[in-house]
Amino acid sequence: MRRLFLAGALLAAMLVPASSAVAAPTGEYAKFAKCPLTNPSVNICLFAETTGGTFTMGSKTVPLVNPVILQGGIEANGTSEPRPLFAASDGNTLSKTPQPVPGGLLGVTAPTWWPQILRDLFNETINNGFTGVTATVEIAGPVSGVKVTPSAALTGEGTALAFPVKVKLSNPFLGSNCYVGSNSNPIKINLTTGTTAPPPPNTPISGSPGEFFLADGGNIIGQKNNKLVDNSFAAPGANGCGGFLFSWAVDPFVNSIVGVPAAAGTNTAILEGSTYFGSKAGAIASEP
Repeated sequence: MRRLFLAGALLAAMLVPASSAVAAPTGEYAKFAKCPLTNPSVNICLFAETTGGTFTMGSKTVPLVNPVILQGGIEANGTSEPRPLFAASDGNTLSKTPQPVPGGLLGVTAPTWWPQILRDLFNETINNGFTGVTATVEIAGPVSGVKVTPSAALTGEGTALAFPVKVKLSNPFLGSNCYVGSNSNPIKINLTTGTTAPPPPNTPISGSPGEFFLADGGNIIGQKNNKLVDNSFAAPGANGCGGFLFSWAVDPFVNSIVGVPAAAGTNTAILEGSTYFGSKAGAIASEP
């Protein structure tokens, strides 16, 4: 309860009007360089970096080995209501960061009983070249479909980030428009730093708000080593794989490898990293 009160008080303190500016934030605010500072509706900047975790759809688990950035701004109003995200100033609200898919197009990984050196060699061969596949999470639909609840992120109570996404699968054979999920039929992830309540066969898992800290007199609220989780979402089947002429044949092939469509309670997202909320007024004041 004390943390909830503190989070609410600090977020309310950030709601200070500020004039627009075009220079870039500096110092402790440098991470908010892409915050839409000229948007009059924005009063809090968001920067979140995922540096680890996993994303599981159906039978396929993809480790998050390459950092992913989510950034933009929100119009906080001192309440615990979810707030729509405003796009980053350069349009790169969610970095399109490919993650290698274990087993690649063949869906095959080395047996665990093999010697490590042999497993590494086999998996490296499968995951590169023509058989290699990468998965890239993208926002499905407009950025405003992403909803942020700062108080939930800080306290572990409720959904911190409601996130409609689609996953692009990239490989020369799959073409340039192979996705699981779409703008009209997204994967709806509701991430929490608390504990989930999924349908079976999944069981509850817990996230963590991480290490809570303040900077610039409370105008920046940070969470280091936090963990956001959801294992209650469904994943639709693949679409657009193999291009317009061959998707009728390639989509089912991709579905069989990934194990989609996959019902709610059979998929899991675990995102580990750091999250920062910063006052727009503070960001502008830091500009040279």
